[in-house]
Amino acid sequence: MKVEGRCYCGALRYAAEGDPLFKGQCHCRECQYISGGQPNVVMAMPAAGFRWLEGEPKQFTRSDLERPATREFCGTCGTHILARAPAMPGAVLLKVGTLDDPSVFGAPQMAIFTIDRQSFHHVADGIPAFERIPGG
Repeated sequence: MKVEGRCYCGALRYAAEGDPLFKGQCHCRECQYISGGQPNVVMAMPAAGFRWLEGEPKQFTRSDLERPATREFCGTCGTHILARAPAMPGAVLLKVGTLDDPSVFGAPQMAIFTIDRQSFHHVADGIPAFERIPGG
């Protein structure tokens, strides 16, 4: 699979190739901050198949967490493009809303960090839900 995407203003463009490693929605509190309150919908792609086509992202890593994700975003419009998480070192976690064709996502395989789920968050029937990361 090959996907491409961009930030809201178009200053950043990317391409990712390979089989998706994970498709999910993350309800962790950190993702709620990034998304503006909803769970983050992500598709993990192999880091080796990812490249920036245009622009250079800004990065942010929290210093107060034990194993923080590094988040990459547009310095112009602020669109959060991806995260690189220590739990998935060979992957980039692409934000589905930044894909040129978000329909390639299909549906999440699971919902994670539901321990932080808010009452207004929806997890579709039949999708496995985990309080944290399964097996973690």
